[in-house]
Amino acid sequence: MITTLAGAAFLAGAVPLSAAAPAWLGKAVSAPDRPAAAAALDAGRKPAEVLAFLGLKPGMATADIMTGSGYWAEILANAVGPRGKVTAFEPAQFYNDPDEQKIWKALAERRQDIDFVRYPFENWSAGGRQFDFVMLSLNYHDLYWESAEYRIPRTDPQAFLTALFAAVKPGGVVGIIDHVGAAGDTRAIVDKLHRIDPAVVKADFERAGFRLEAESPLLANRSTMTGALRRRLTRSRSRARNSFHSVTRTRASAPSMAA
Repeated sequence: MITTLAGAAFLAGAVPLSAAAPAWLGKAVSAPDRPAAAAALDAGRKPAEVLAFLGLKPGMATADIMTGSGYWAEILANAVGPRGKVTAFEPAQFYNDPDEQKIWKALAERRQDIDFVRYPFENWSAGGRQFDFVMLSLNYHDLYWESAEYRIPRTDPQAFLTALFAAVKPGGVVGIIDHVGAAGDTRAIVDKLHRIDPAVVKADFERAGFRLEAESPLLANRSTMTGALRRRLTRSRSRARNSFHSVTRTRASAPSMAA
């Protein structure tokens, strides 16, 4: 989670990884109406444990940005229940793909409790102070990506984070999961490998007013090649098995008031 900047705390592994997720989260994940293709990803993504670490609670107003197949959005809807809210955001550039449209249509027909919003990849925004919880899963790095093929122009990550900070309630949580990359030229690394240096993510969020609350190695996946990253990603929807993952929890604190 990241919170607004006010004494940043870097707490690696702050939550005991052996602690079981609460039963209500397990029930949200094991719901029988979830697609088999989504459920097949659970062993690697550990959704109940991740959401427990991130501090999700029933009744929260949540957002899943760059939702893709809606994997997280559907679990969030099960978890927050009828008193909560889920908004699934998808870039128009991705939605315009025929395969994406089929996925979204099926999800929308199946889930009347999820609001679906399309937006220009380079210009995300939402109403002010409406979300308690935001999920960014395996996609923050894409804000440093540009592609003529997929009609993705150069995007300003700080503009995105300014809009995100404005959309999150004071004390709200942003959970970030991403492929870990080495230090260096961030745009070049993202273009080549679709990975990002965690230090870049932390610095970006802190500049926008968030505060890092905790990190977890819950999804770390070390390859047998002494940490070598064997497989490249060509799009944010690719999933590399032999990659490192970082789970970060940040929180948006109340803005300071001038005297």
